[in-house]
Amino acid sequence: MNDIATKNQEKVPVLQPACNICEEEGKVRLSMDMPGVARDGIEVSVEKNELTIVGRSARKEAEGAYLVRERRRGEYRKRFIIDETVDRDRIEASMANGVLSLTLNLKEAAKPRKIEIR
Repeated sequence: MNDIATKNQEKVPVLQPACNICEEEGKVRLSMDMPGVARDGIEVSVEKNELTIVGRSARKEAEGAYLVRERRRGEYRKRFIIDETVDRDRIEASMANGVLSLTLNLKEAAKPRKIEIR
């Protein structure tokens, strides 16, 4: 399933945003670039074991002929498969400076713990 090559109903290209994922104590943090997308243009949803992020840019096409066109316009879409260790009720999202940040908290049973040796 390659979302980069697909298009939505409006014939707008579907882009996959650049994403970093890091694991911290009891959490997994995702951050992805979504330039030109406002907070209200982003949808984050979880269904079964799939986390989906969709971002729609409010930017309009410029009128006239492009002389140089390096900035891409389209709909951002990224999907992740999450396992049972993620607490789906405690996923947090924030947006700042064109970067969407998600925090996936792990269930208590999935967090690492030290075993005391007696």
